[in-house]
Amino acid sequence: MDISSLSLLIVAGGRSSRMGKDKRWLELDGVPMLEWILRKAARQPFACRYLCCGAASPKLEELAGRYGAVLVEDEREGCGPMEGLRCGLRAMPTEYAAAVSCDMPFFVFPVLQPLLSCLPAGGETGPLAVLPESGGRLQPLAALYHRSMAAAFEEALAAGERRLRGVIEPLPHHTVPLSRPECFFNVNDPAGLRLARGRMANMRRPVPFLTISAPVSGTGKTTFIERLIPLLREEGLHVGVVKGDCHGYDVDTEGKDSWRFRQAGAESVAVVSPHGYFIERATPARASLLSVANQLEGTDLVLLESRSHGCAPKISLWRGRGGLLADEDTAAWFTRVPQPDDTVAQYDLDDMEAAKRLTLFLMGREGAGLPL
Repeated sequence: MDISSLSLLIVAGGRSSRMGKDKRWLELDGVPMLEWILRKAARQPFACRYLCCGAASPKLEELAGRYGAVLVEDEREGCGPMEGLRCGLRAMPTEYAAAVSCDMPFFVFPVLQPLLSCLPAGGETGPLAVLPESGGRLQPLAALYHRSMAAAFEEALAAGERRLRGVIEPLPHHTVPLSRPECFFNVNDPAGLRLARGRMANMRRPVPFLTISAPVSGTGKTTFIERLIPLLREEGLHVGVVKGDCHGYDVDTEGKDSWRFRQAGAESVAVVSPHGYFIERATPARASLLSVANQLEGTDLVLLESRSHGCAPKISLWRGRGGLLADEDTAAWFTRVPQPDDTVAQYDLDDMEAAKRLTLFLMGREGAGLPL
């Protein structure tokens, strides 16, 4: 069985209670999150597509029509994704469906391929559900379902059951281990939205950037980078660093040829040796860290060290001095003391393993999962 034999159910009817606003319309790189999954689905040869949306609206109708999906409204309110699945499974003409939540912006449909191998050939009896397992977690909202699961969900909802796993576990099903945890990243809350926007910023760049920032000097940005680089090198990455410094610098020695060239009025001087090269250039105003970073050669990632001149995504360090940075580019905090603020992901300042995993995620690397 291949993907053309399946219906697609995009589950998009939740209340977004943890986000505090309708997350379907929150933008990532200028595109509403719901539209991201519809765009990807439109490029796949599904037999048919359904947008399981809770309650219909002109906005949803226009979006569904643009991407060739049929709206399916929930018949019960407040029953979560199970009701969307039930209504979608009942509406479709195919034996099986792929069901995908709308809040997984990095999901790609090719990850379903290993699940398809679990479906039966013609005439055989197969599982009622096939679920991926990634990072030790089952993913019931990126799974395959037989249409008879509609009756099982109906019975569960009538009994007050809302947990998908509670319905699936006693029934014939398969689980398939997958090593693409980033595909199943859910944007459920403001902290998740920050992380998603940080990763999305890098997915548009030829070389990803990550800013290491802090509210005041002496917070340990340089030490943090020194500790992070060896961990990234163990992952096979070539890392470049660009540092902002408000005090200026002096890298030459009086009397050396390069110093003499500068004294003579050269605006740029390059020194090339058998082991590398160095270019110094005078600028009338402070150069953008990004413009300098883009000139680094042979790098897989550029770390920017700066208090105020970096770019998204940013990791902000805090040791109790100054105010915590939380501008729109800030993806996460590394702090000494946990803060009573759940709108930004927080990690311990000395947890360099978490820093490595977070960096891999934010740079857009495949197979990168966030630290738990």
